[in-house]
Amino acid sequence: MAILSDITLYPIKSCAGIALREATLTRAGLMTEGIYDREWMVVDADGNYLTQREHPKLALVTPRIKANTLELRAPGMLRLEIPLGLPDPESAPARTVLLWDLSLKAYDCDDLTAAWFTSFLGLPCRLVRFHPEAQNLANMKWTGGVEAPTLFSDGYPVLVIGAESLRDLNERLHKAGRAPLPMNRFRPNLVVDGLGAYEEDYIDTFDFDGAVLKPVKPCPRCPMPSVDQATGTFGPDPLEILQSYRAKPEVDGGICFGMNNILLEGEGQRVHVGQQVGAELAF
Repeated sequence: MAILSDITLYPIKSCAGIALREATLTRAGLMTEGIYDREWMVVDADGNYLTQREHPKLALVTPRIKANTLELRAPGMLRLEIPLGLPDPESAPARTVLLWDLSLKAYDCDDLTAAWFTSFLGLPCRLVRFHPEAQNLANMKWTGGVEAPTLFSDGYPVLVIGAESLRDLNERLHKAGRAPLPMNRFRPNLVVDGLGAYEEDYIDTFDFDGAVLKPVKPCPRCPMPSVDQATGTFGPDPLEILQSYRAKPEVDGGICFGMNNILLEGEGQRVHVGQQVGAELAF
């Protein structure tokens, strides 16, 4: 029997996540208390997105949702609070930002917030928020023609990983004399326990009491899993182990861990830790 064991929302792209007991499934990804996954993003002075790939310290920016603000903490910094209320689209400052090769309209957060991130990262940067006029759709080659919106994610609304897949990797790391890794190295939104190792690769649909997620693309991994999320520093790269058995020809030999999903049914339905998950195999 498969069980939903973990739910994580990442309000700011590449910053720490928030572990949740329950969340709302939407076509654009997870949402809780009106806050969406990857709703904010840090950009440089030219509007290019910043991630842990080049700036691992972003892992140490820890968000917490309060009544009316998103509170941010980071080592050596005073805490910062960002209003949760949406800006007025008619008057709020906006700018064009770049996410991979996609140009998107975004709200520009205030100068105090920009100064906070600039001080912490040591380079000029700003925090931006996804604009309602922006559109970022998952690649329809993989979604089967379904229009699946997302915000500032790298491409798909929901990342699902099976707990047994990490256990298998950690066994392999142990045999190689390496330390085990926590699941946060791979930054999934949902972790499903009770599947076989890497069985998520072969699931046609996940059913969360009527809300249906469909895995559409294996998740090729960049060097980010080598970033220790507790210290914000690079460590041994698990790709060295994964490359021996997790290269996927369907993504040009990319080393994959986890599956990108889109929502087919159940917009607005709540999911919670501990609930049973139906998992229909694709064969």
